[in-house]
Amino acid sequence: MTYLIPALIVGGCGVLAGVLLTVAAKVFQVEVDERIEKISSALPQANCGACGFAGCADYAAAIVEKGVPTNLCRPGGADAAGKIAEILGTAAADVVPMTAVVHCNGDCEATQRSFVFTGVKSCKAVKRFYSGDGMCKYGCIGLGDCMAVCEHDAIKIVNGVAKVDPALCGACGQCAKVCPNNLITVKPLAKHIDVLCSSADNGKVTKLNCKNGCIGCRICEKKCPNEAIIVNDFHASINYDKCTNCGACMAACPMKVIHSCEK
Repeated sequence: MTYLIPALIVGGCGVLAGVLLTVAAKVFQVEVDERIEKISSALPQANCGACGFAGCADYAAAIVEKGVPTNLCRPGGADAAGKIAEILGTAAADVVPMTAVVHCNGDCEATQRSFVFTGVKSCKAVKRFYSGDGMCKYGCIGLGDCMAVCEHDAIKIVNGVAKVDPALCGACGQCAKVCPNNLITVKPLAKHIDVLCSSADNGKVTKLNCKNGCIGCRICEKKCPNEAIIVNDFHASINYDKCTNCGACMAACPMKVIHSCEK
């Protein structure tokens, strides 16, 4: 009897708490639009953030609740956009195919290492020591941090430089996030003319450090009929909104820094 009454009291409190929690769950239940779950399931679950949201579930909720565009999922591309449109009962939005590109062509024949790094084989780790082990401090370190995060097996280290296969690239941008030298950008797949150099050194220094470097001579800038290429800080870059893939800059470049990455 000594233990019976306390046990009954505790048991009664537990039952009462269970009832109150059940009632509260019913009263404060938030109805979730079933379309959110369907859209989330239609997405590739890469959770890469390329759409501008924390993950696929957040993007799905934003589509339904805030009306954000349905074509922001780069890895899902047109397939995901079509499925979302079908769920919403709307017309499928156009999707611009994208790909990552590594703005460096400083391979083993073009440049050299300034010291031998014996630590962790990681671009991020090497970057902490004298801004990298390459003669060019702006170039690809080549230890594959980008390759390690690519879920599409679209990046390989070729002759010391990371190379992207546009046919495999999902344009998620994870490689760009981990590159310590910020060499990787995501651009429209249809725009296949790229400047494969990111050096901000003057022409003389760049030429000493890498045979494949941009010397900022502005010849490409002068030859472009669409004003799509400009030189700032001794470095040429392309405005993909203006570029027509004419190749005039590529043909004129004396250092052969500008390449066609068309597949």
